[in-house]
Amino acid sequence: MQEIQVQARFGETDALGHINNTSYFVYLEEARIRFFESLGYSMELNDWKFILASTKCDFVSQGYFDQLLTVKTYVSRIGSKSFQLEHDIVCSQTQLLIAKGTAIIVYYDFKNQKSEILPELLKEGLKSYLLPINN
Repeated sequence: MQEIQVQARFGETDALGHINNTSYFVYLEEARIRFFESLGYSMELNDWKFILASTKCDFVSQGYFDQLLTVKTYVSRIGSKSFQLEHDIVCSQTQLLIAKGTAIIVYYDFKNQKSEILPELLKEGLKSYLLPINN
């Protein structure tokens, strides 16, 4: 599991004072970027190898301005050309689950515009973040 923290800013809230639903996708993107860095991938765009095929977020509890959130990232599936990430967004103080996210990432050759087989080194790195089956 990898964890990052984000602080909900005023501009990320809606008229009801809740974190706006679109803001959660920004938090999930930040978690994915830090996850790729933890695997040793740089953010150099001319050598970027990942494309987001699908993402979703389920809103479980309400989040608010200035709340400190922890985004926990796990790998739930490793395929031949893609893998799936799971994210739990929790209140850092109470550990209350705020939202759950999912992303499917494809290993991609942008020059040739096609997916590629996951390299073994990447698969090994992903395995170290596999979600425990009993979780």
